[in-house]
Amino acid sequence: MTVTEQATSGGAAAAIAGAAAAAGAAGAAGDTIEQERLHRKQELAAAFRIFGRFGFSEGVAGHITARDPEHTDRFWVNPFGMNFSQIKVSDLICVDHEGTVVEGSQPVNRAAFCIHSQVHLARPDVIAAAHAHSLHGKAFSSLGVLLDPLTQDACAFFEDHARYDDYRGVVNDLEEGRRIGAALGSSKAVILANPGLLTVGESVAEAAWWFVTMERSCQAQLLAMAAGTPRLIDRETALITRGQLGIPIAGQFQFRPLWDHIVATDPDLFD
Repeated sequence: MTVTEQATSGGAAAAIAGAAAAAGAAGAAGDTIEQERLHRKQELAAAFRIFGRFGFSEGVAGHITARDPEHTDRFWVNPFGMNFSQIKVSDLICVDHEGTVVEGSQPVNRAAFCIHSQVHLARPDVIAAAHAHSLHGKAFSSLGVLLDPLTQDACAFFEDHARYDDYRGVVNDLEEGRRIGAALGSSKAVILANPGLLTVGESVAEAAWWFVTMERSCQAQLLAMAAGTPRLIDRETALITRGQLGIPIAGQFQFRPLWDHIVATDPDLFD
């Protein structure tokens, strides 16, 4: 396929899909339940290390979850109070939708259980969900607006993200988790006023990448708004760009360089 052909409708998306298939996903999904479980846990540990590297941690706040491939009413998550930058595969705990830790010896963050159990329940298609109190995401979440199509990267979220504006303090009950799941709807992300961002995906790699690039898109919009009056990308172009960069395979593929780097620098994450 030539560069010109790739630029036509659907061409760029097809090029990304082809490159992703040729290169393989981050890690390697398994043929058995046990192999797939390990694959998801390895991506999850790597995602935490990456979030730590980007400075997305804020005390004990923040969590990324991966649905168990066998027991789909359970998810793997970080232990409560553990620094993102130190999390290993062996540290991850498995929690059911009743809040019971079924694997692992450390406690679960109550907010993580209340939010993620309901997001996973509302979205059977979702394998992973990511939420953290990242600086620009939480600043942007206080404005009461959605992301504008100001940049190529922001177009991945054009008409594919929502807002949840009913902030009532730290999430401690399932009902608020259900409201967050309802606000997310069928989108890939929801802006939680005022804690920050939550993204979802068909893999840990995808959900983590959406969070990284959404945080950066919030930062870009905040900078543009502070500097002047931003010029928006027109709707037709924004939709075309979303079809190129906002699809699951693109999210998974764009996570790969982060995966390659963190695996090289933090091999102990696999312990």
